Amino acid sequence: MLVTGLSGAGKSTALRTLEDLGWEAVDNFPIRLLGRLLDTPLPSARDDLRAPLAIGFDSRTRGFDPEAIIAKVEKLDAKHHLNISALYLDCGGSELERRYNETRRPHPLAKDRPAASGIFEERELMQSLRKWADHVLDTTSFAANELQQAIREQFSLGKNTQPTLTITSFGFARGMPPVADLVFDMRFLRNPHWDNALRPLTGKDAAVGEYIQEDVAFSEAYQRIFDLIIFLLPRYAAEGKAYVNIAFGCTGGRHRSVFTAETMAKDLLEAGFSPTISHRNLASRPTDELEGKPST
Repeated sequence: MLVTGLSGAGKSTALRTLEDLGWEAVDNFPIRLLGRLLDTPLPSARDDLRAPLAIGFDSRTRGFDPEAIIAKVEKLDAKHHLNISALYLDCGGSELERRYNETRRPHPLAKDRPAASGIFEERELMQSLRKWADHVLDTTSFAANELQQAIREQFSLGKNTQPTLTITSFGFARGMPPVADLVFDMRFLRNPHWDNALRPLTGKDAAVGEYIQEDVAFSEAYQRIFDLIIFLLPRYAAEGKAYVNIAFGCTGGRHRSVFTAETMAKDLLEAGFSPTISHRNLASRPTDELEGKPST
């Protein structure tokens, strides 16, 4: 797929989104070399190199000639029996002016003139490409995330675009996790550390799990957390979030957070998600000083 359009209309954002969807993306490609690129044979053993290809170009390309580009692509399309399409990104002039004023970047065709002059000149230059393109996307009213969503909806190729889900347990006494989208503090539950029989065990042991579940606050709190996560995950996916990190913390990171994380991962797996689980402080030595005073 050839990706082009007006400067400032979102070509770079579109290409990055396509790349996230599994396309092989090349920006600012000299379109005169397209034939050479398509003539290059792919290694038969490398199936990963057969990903769909997205090539970005615009009016800044040396020797840019829209009519010649159209003729060249149509000739290549017939010769190679490939499915070649074109995506054109359009945008209203006043919005493009606003974007250039906001970023303080000069329009590539304006030189020492106002941005509006360059926008008008480029629109005239690109008109034949706009008429020829298979897909025309007007980004005038789009924020960056809305453009990403529009690209995902049209060009995901049916692939799963769910974010990568990670569930982490940790101990507050040993510091917060550096990357976490949602953090749940499980220190309101009674602490197995202060039971001599449970102290050397972890949240992976059945006895610790039973002890935590006996706390009257656990069941309702856990269900509310689960319902919130189930509510949020599809919305994160809709916004194009690539990674979602959910962290459960307790004091030392060995009992309550571990059990909750393990239970949540299991329930989310049954709900159709594919979480990866990590226990940051599971191997840490139990220490009374870190755990504070036992609750009464």
